[in-house]
Amino acid sequence: MPLLFEPFARFCVGMVPVATRLFSDDQLDRLRSFPDIGKDDLIRYFTLTGADVAFVDPGRGRGPGDRLGLAVQLCTLPWLGFVPDEVTAAPPVAVTRLAERLAIDPAELQGYGRREQTRTGHLQSAAGYLGWKQAPPGGAAMKELEQFLLDRAMEHDSPTLLFNLAAEYLISAKVIRPGVVTLMEMVGAARAGAGELTFEQVAHLLTAQVRSDLDRLLQFDAGLGMARLAWLVKPAVEATAPAVKTSIEKLEFVRAMDAHLLDLSMLPAERRRFLATVGRRSTVQALETPRGAPVPDLAGAGRAVRGRPAGRGRVAVRPGGVGTGIAGEVQDRRGTGRAREDRRGAAVAVAGDPAGAGRPGDPGRAGGRPVARADRDAAAAGSCGGRMEAASA
Repeated sequence: MPLLFEPFARFCVGMVPVATRLFSDDQLDRLRSFPDIGKDDLIRYFTLTGADVAFVDPGRGRGPGDRLGLAVQLCTLPWLGFVPDEVTAAPPVAVTRLAERLAIDPAELQGYGRREQTRTGHLQSAAGYLGWKQAPPGGAAMKELEQFLLDRAMEHDSPTLLFNLAAEYLISAKVIRPGVVTLMEMVGAARAGAGELTFEQVAHLLTAQVRSDLDRLLQFDAGLGMARLAWLVKPAVEATAPAVKTSIEKLEFVRAMDAHLLDLSMLPAERRRFLATVGRRSTVQALETPRGAPVPDLAGAGRAVRGRPAGRGRVAVRPGGVGTGIAGEVQDRRGTGRAREDRRGAAVAVAGDPAGAGRPGDPGRAGGRPVARADRDAAAAGSCGGRMEAASA
């Protein structure tokens, strides 16, 4: 890759990091543990049918603690998509509900799972009964998850959102969720892959002329008293005739660069929005090399072509992605190559997508179909073996 583009990597290490950690220690503990349960989920997932009771109590000498522990795992798997190691920490209201159905003292659960082999064996039995499968490294299930995450990463760069979408997808596919760290690494790999794929798809647009035009955006213009990039991204502060005239001049400038002719239809609309946001946040200082060699960027072009004040309509992009309370991400500095590709795509995307939007994306897709809450509920209901219907009958 030309050395000219190296500053892209340095700038984007903080803007679009390839994270190997998305959550704080407290959040990791919560992701591995039982959450609180509401009334609806309690009834939906912790209602045993007659067939479930027969599976839990086969009449082969299984003790009360083991029967109750197995029942907890049987109901937890469709609910969370995995079973926490501390089965005894299940919500008391759920344990009590199962214990009443099995005519067992809820206190019996406290002695469950002292042998790890017992918990593992019961989880395998419950998964087989419910029709769920494991996701061993390199297996078909993991490869399908990798492809799902890559598709979603082309639409959403937020690592937290990608993690949640992956968890939803696994539940809909009846695949036991791998460990949190494994899933975080897969999210990071998907974001890196999305950056590489983005560059592959837009590389043909970065001709020598385009790169030269982009370089000139960083050069100081004596007539303006600033670099062209700074001039382009500087928003209008009031609706006056001079401000309108300046906006028209900016539009004419980027059109003279043929920015409006760049075809980015090969990228999902959400990807273009993300790259445009990254481009608008670029600065001359961040894009210059130590030797002063400029780096292409069309942030100002995107702002002028969009024709709206800088403070309006922005999409928040930050290392933590969506959600609140994220303590921060541990950035993988080896992702600079991927950051470089994303920045190149951003440079093209800002100018080539004047409307800032295209076809609505299809977030949460699994095998070409939407993965939504309804899919999760349907999958969970099926995993329970028609538990609710049979129970009501």
